[in-house]
Amino acid sequence: MEKVRVRFAPSPTGPLHLGGVRTALYDYLFAKNQGGEFVLRIEDTDTARYVEGAEEYIEEALEWCGIIPDESPKKGGKFAPYRQSERRDIYDRYTEQILKTDYAYMAFDTPEELDAVRAEFEANGEVFSYDNKTRNRLKNSLALSEEEVQKLLDEKTPYVVRFKMPVDRVLNLEDIIRGKSSVNTNTLDDKVLVKNDGMPTYHFANIIDDHEMEISHVIRGEEWLPSLGLHTLLYEAMGWEAPQFAHLSLILKPDVSTLINKDNIDEITKSFTDEFVAKNSQFSFDESAPIIKSFFAEVKSPRFKSMLSENDKDNPLTAAVKQFLKKGLSGKLSKRDGDKFGFPVFPLDFKDPVTGNISKGYRENGYLPDAFINMVALLGWSPAEDKEILPVDEMIKEFDLHKVHKAGARFSKEKSEWFNHQYIQMKSDEELLEMLKNSGLDLSNASDKKLLTVISLMKERATFPKDIYENGKFFFEAPTSYDEKASKKAWNDETSTILGELAILLQSTDFVAEIIKQTMHDFAENKGLGMGKVMMPLRLALVGELKGPDVPDILEIIGKEESIARISNAINNFK
Repeated sequence: MEKVRVRFAPSPTGPLHLGGVRTALYDYLFAKNQGGEFVLRIEDTDTARYVEGAEEYIEEALEWCGIIPDESPKKGGKFAPYRQSERRDIYDRYTEQILKTDYAYMAFDTPEELDAVRAEFEANGEVFSYDNKTRNRLKNSLALSEEEVQKLLDEKTPYVVRFKMPVDRVLNLEDIIRGKSSVNTNTLDDKVLVKNDGMPTYHFANIIDDHEMEISHVIRGEEWLPSLGLHTLLYEAMGWEAPQFAHLSLILKPDVSTLINKDNIDEITKSFTDEFVAKNSQFSFDESAPIIKSFFAEVKSPRFKSMLSENDKDNPLTAAVKQFLKKGLSGKLSKRDGDKFGFPVFPLDFKDPVTGNISKGYRENGYLPDAFINMVALLGWSPAEDKEILPVDEMIKEFDLHKVHKAGARFSKEKSEWFNHQYIQMKSDEELLEMLKNSGLDLSNASDKKLLTVISLMKERATFPKDIYENGKFFFEAPTSYDEKASKKAWNDETSTILGELAILLQSTDFVAEIIKQTMHDFAENKGLGMGKVMMPLRLALVGELKGPDVPDILEIIGKEESIARISNAINNFK
């Protein structure tokens, strides 16, 4: 195989997870770096878990991310079809072929018969496995005579095709990311290759498709690493050259200490307690919640982890809570983590066609696709000089599978927001204006000219496009209340008089920021006042809080009439 060809082969059993996006991205970057081709293949043989609309979601998500396949079910290509459900005749041909070798056999065991054998093993304190130690005593073409097998076939008895794992062979395996390893075939079982409905399992179908589509490199998650021995032997069985393999590490849950604060601790406690009680029905919500909250209250403390590990004289409830939290705060990033802590784990919103539940997406939460992809790329790969901001074309130039990390990559909500903030700053005011118009916000009271001015002042503080409008809403709406803490700091008995006199002076001032600034400075100097005595209450009157850009800029944008009206409202309010 001279040409690099890679494939991303998701199963349409739900929305595309963050880990799936990363796999597709690394496939894409590697292919483009090597001048190769990136294929999207839909592995839809798992009909029991198939979700309506999932395939369309996957294609739309990849398109939004800018990960465009060279070949796909939608785009076509010379190796079509690209859906496994449409490749049945190809699989049938290779099923016949492998059954003619010494690497596969037919197994007629019913689920009930296997359950009975499993129970027999368990009664003896053993674990049952369909392998080289048990297959000759079970109902299959290895243990039965040719006449018995033919009789079962004539009676159309359902059967599966299993792989005949060689006895006591040491397989020397190689992975681009993880290096060399070995496994003894005695530790591997006889996996089902073809189900009793004639459809191949993942193990057999993906081997066939990768061969047929001339895939040179298989990049996939580490959960498939235990199957590498079987897949290597399947290539051997079929007499094919195996592709090179690269298994990506997990994306890990975020550090909980960065997610919990005094504002959300009650909400997060409730979410964790609901799940805990559902799994531990002997405990009630009311008795569990205070204990869970007490742990979260210490989450930023250095002793938090040791608290979870302590096991001396715990009552059953506390012990159960500790075990639940230790498990729930570590391991692979999941959708449930996003639900608990308020961040998406899918690229786009996904509505479950059965329940109607909506899973949050990065796109709908205001993330820019280039920021999202930049964040995903660095979850397990480090470019030269530890650069963090990289456009896709630069990623393509630098990407190297040998530099992908072996260890799990920890997701960070804070870092994902940082990336988005950086990319917001790189957008022009005009681009951000279009994003605001498409954000679903009601901008009917704002002209494009005014919005562009607000964008230029507010984007530096924005993480998401909508922040520009929401953080600068005071440009469009007068405050209806005043922050209590800010009021105590900014307003005293003299303030109403000071602002009343300033308002009179502003009536005759040209409303240009530089002129306003000089007017205010002269006013404060003539009155013998510090600028804080003028600026703070004026900002409070205009905004309702002590926030926002320079006061002269605010005054110029909202205009003379509106500015004086807000000053008057504040004076009346504090009377």
